Amino acid sequence: MSVVSMTPSTLTVELTAREKLAGLRGDVTIPLTSIASVDVVPNALAAARGLRAPGLALPGLRKIGTWRSRAGAEFVVASRGQAGVRLTLTGHRLASVLLGDDDAAALAQRIEAAR
Repeated sequence: MSVVSMTPSTLTVELTAREKLAGLRGDVTIPLTSIASVDVVPNALAAARGLRAPGLALPGLRKIGTWRSRAGAEFVVASRGQAGVRLTLTGHRLASVLLGDDDAAALAQRIEAAR
């Protein structure tokens, strides 16, 4: 399971070795100043937007990787039964990040407090 860590200036999504392999990418680091909004979504799997390219999608179970749409690239790490936190970004190569979490509301509050 990925871990979200924060410093005074950055948020890092630290992926496990299996998640790195499945998502075909390494850890994601985002400057806190790039986070335009933080929103809680009730179903992280259903909230992923666009087409997977590259990454892993096990229907109804797990999504890891990059989803691309007209709005831009969205990095997704989510599992079945999880609510999620969507970070809308500005000035970053990703348009957004969607993180599944068992306590999405608490994660959103941590991120908001750090901003």
